[in-house]
Amino acid sequence: MRYLICCAFILLSACDSRPQNIALGTLERDRIAHTATANEVVVALPVEQGSQVSKGTLLVQLDDTIQKAQVSKSEAEVAQAEAHLDLLRNGAREEDVAAAVAKVAGAKAALTESEANYKRAVELRRSKTISEADLDRILASRDANLANLQSAQEELRKLTNGTRAEELRQAEALLDAAKAILASERKKLADLSIHATRDGILDNLPWNLGERVTTGSPLAIVLAGKAPFARVYVPEPYRAKIKVGDKLVIHVDGIKKPITGKLRWIATEPAFTPYYALNQEERARLMYLAEIQLPESEAHLANGIPAQVELP
Repeated sequence: MRYLICCAFILLSACDSRPQNIALGTLERDRIAHTATANEVVVALPVEQGSQVSKGTLLVQLDDTIQKAQVSKSEAEVAQAEAHLDLLRNGAREEDVAAAVAKVAGAKAALTESEANYKRAVELRRSKTISEADLDRILASRDANLANLQSAQEELRKLTNGTRAEELRQAEALLDAAKAILASERKKLADLSIHATRDGILDNLPWNLGERVTTGSPLAIVLAGKAPFARVYVPEPYRAKIKVGDKLVIHVDGIKKPITGKLRWIATEPAFTPYYALNQEERARLMYLAEIQLPESEAHLANGIPAQVELP
């Protein structure tokens, strides 16, 4: 049985009259899928399917009402953080310092009065004119005024000494965090407007106007490039004869005049069984995937058209 199969294979090979220096394939373009980053409603489809688009063209617009509110909130938080940092840097106002000085003076006067009252109460207690409870109450009042004076003095010292370096660093870090959040929210807002990232043809719009898309699903498919390229399989014996940048002749079905293209990429690994597992005859059947860019004058050619490339 194996002998019959081998004989049939040899006969088929002998009957194959096709030129051996031809690489077969089809015309293709890079497929760019623009995906949804949020679960929102499609509110605008300004470009029709099949239209030629340029880089930056708006393809799909998702509802951005909620995201605009998030951006406004983040902008307000940044403004608040900036104001707080400016307050710490500028220090206390003259009016606040003056009020603190007045508060210290008032606390000193109250303490002086309570000290005098306490001294009189001590003399009165010695003569047993007042009770021990009255003396304790007057002493407590004096201690409270002393505490008020110390508190007022500390408040004045805080205003006059300025902001600590640690507080400034903390305020600066809070401002940086607020700015980072704002940048993130603005990026999310920008992602709701789907723009073409390359020139090409808008091939497909999977979602209809008014539909709520799912996160991660494709919103617009663009076939990139001003002209297609021929994706062909190069036989192994010709792999060493060509390199990236070489000009090759392309024959496209339906086009009588041959087209000259430039080899933009060729695989470094064969598409089938590794070469070291094959004999010389079998290695001749290995194929290397290659891409030959057509000139911009052939932009009208559609994807999928069969193409043949002449190899040197």
